[in-house]
Amino acid sequence: MLLLPGAMPVCDLSLDVARLRSTRGMIRICLTATPANFPKCANDAQSVTRSIPATGPASGHAISFDGLPRGDYAIAVIHDENGNGKLDTFAGIPREGFGFSRNPAIAFGPPPFKAARFTVSGDADAQQVRMLYLL
Repeated sequence: MLLLPGAMPVCDLSLDVARLRSTRGMIRICLTATPANFPKCANDAQSVTRSIPATGPASGHAISFDGLPRGDYAIAVIHDENGNGKLDTFAGIPREGFGFSRNPAIAFGPPPFKAARFTVSGDADAQQVRMLYLL
């Protein structure tokens, strides 16, 4: 494949969201390469965000991200069951599902970018995020 001068190689990423407890609401996804903007993708012009209905197969949901520049990324996912556009909490504990790329152990708060970081480097990269529900 011949690349034009200044052209950046791009890759495709497939994300599988697994273990949803219900088909209510929305699945909200943040894909970012910027550690300072993880996990919310706030004020990140380079991030990719998606919202898709949670309805569908109980085994999981597949989402494609096409044309990503090669590099390191992290993904945060919330299952916004009531559709209000945010992760609801009670006393700081999430009431809705959440998950991160590479499925790191969760202590207090979201994991750091480096715990969820993965490298996109080829045409068939894939990640699976297993949802967690604490309440």
